[in-house]
Amino acid sequence: MNGPSFTDSPSSMLPRENLITPAGLAALKARYDHLLGTERPEIVAIVSWAAGNGDRSENGDYLYGRKRMREIDRELAHLARRMKAARVVDPAQAPDKTRAWFGATVTIADEDDEQRTVTLVGDDEQDAAGGKIGWSAPLARALRGAAVGDLRTVRLPGGEKEWEVVAITYPSV
Repeated sequence: MNGPSFTDSPSSMLPRENLITPAGLAALKARYDHLLGTERPEIVAIVSWAAGNGDRSENGDYLYGRKRMREIDRELAHLARRMKAARVVDPAQAPDKTRAWFGATVTIADEDDEQRTVTLVGDDEQDAAGGKIGWSAPLARALRGAAVGDLRTVRLPGGEKEWEVVAITYPSV
């Protein structure tokens, strides 16, 4: 298996495929539903109330509410595009669990034997503090297809760094 297909070409006019785990898609949907079903109606109510208070040019509730509504609408549009382009990949179903592909949890060690564990997830799910790195991040690109014992060089803004793959695990079914 060559791993999930992934469009790296920024010049492509087609939307880039959005690889995502089932949990990641559920989080996007939950955020979308919260914005649409809770936050936006609250802001609409505030703006309606504030509009009825007269002069809108100096009405902080009205001005802030309109600004916040635009932010919510932009985020809703962004989330809708990301979900539409989403391709759910369940890491537990990976056919070749000896190599690092989407959804793998990889333990790596540098030259000083400092170990780090990262999970390769969709770009919308990345959380560096939580050890989740986006599929298109430099380290994730370097680790794609790696097996235990492989050495991978990562080009970072501070220079190149070499990592050895120590362990690869996937979530169980």
